[in-house]
Amino acid sequence: MSAVNTFRTKDYLSVLDLEPPELVHLLDVAGQLKVDRHLGPRAPTATALERAHVAMLFEKPSLRTRSTFEIAVRELGGDVLHVPAELIDGSREPLEDIARNLERWVKALVIRTFAQAKVTAIAKCTTRLHVVNALTDEQHPCQALADVMTLREQWGGWQGRTLAYIGDGNNVAASLAHAAAMVGVNFCIASPEGHELPESTLLEARRVARDGARILLVRDPVEAVAGANAVYTDVWTSMGQEDEAEARRRTFARYQVNDALMAAAAPGAVYMHCLPAHRGEEVTASVLESPTSVVFDQAENRLHTQKALLLMLVR
Repeated sequence: MSAVNTFRTKDYLSVLDLEPPELVHLLDVAGQLKVDRHLGPRAPTATALERAHVAMLFEKPSLRTRSTFEIAVRELGGDVLHVPAELIDGSREPLEDIARNLERWVKALVIRTFAQAKVTAIAKCTTRLHVVNALTDEQHPCQALADVMTLREQWGGWQGRTLAYIGDGNNVAASLAHAAAMVGVNFCIASPEGHELPESTLLEARRVARDGARILLVRDPVEAVAGANAVYTDVWTSMGQEDEAEARRRTFARYQVNDALMAAAAPGAVYMHCLPAHRGEEVTASVLESPTSVVFDQAENRLHTQKALLLMLVR
């Protein structure tokens, strides 16, 4: 395997923690890891994290993130430590004390929680612990890595391509806007009023945009997908918003990705979703199960990009 560069940053809390060349290098490494995976214990990176422990702390449910991180650590030769989520509610001891204890025992902490401020606090109070944001209410930077890797696999490159995101301007949309801009993909998001990406996120994406990538916010989903090479959506009701579910179904009804909407995109456009998907709500079963759907490629690539992330961050 070619040389693997390490990051200048201690932590990965946001896609913005990486410089564009670092992001591209990570994706190059992920691609090689994907090729090498069949080698198993003979893979060049099979002992990269030997004798290293990585803690996992998940306050939110997870299938893809937890599974792929655990497999990634083990396939790199490391060990996984599970930290009970109830320990970080602040009632037993301060969050900072927990982080400084973990720092003495483990190399990295993969944390899936609610507030971005919590992962930021852990990262700031430690000097050696590598903190990885495995999802907060504000950002989902690990998902974005798999997304742009999948797009490069589908397209062969990114330049001149357009990605349309339909629906809630949530954590997935925020990290996707950052990553798309950094690899030079035009990003257009269509959201109903009151559910847009924050203006600060749009400004951040425009600041890091490469190769003339444009970041646009529109109201009409048909306008967003016109000429798009990929169409992405996520659930209308994220974790922690369950009491808003019925109201959100009404608000987002015209933002469903269906066959008619996909037909308005560029010929050969792929369909993307971070999963889990609610068939019949944000996407129809006919689109999700269509030949243009790459949702399970995205899920698979979570493993490869997270292995690359750990390899470049921790060792």
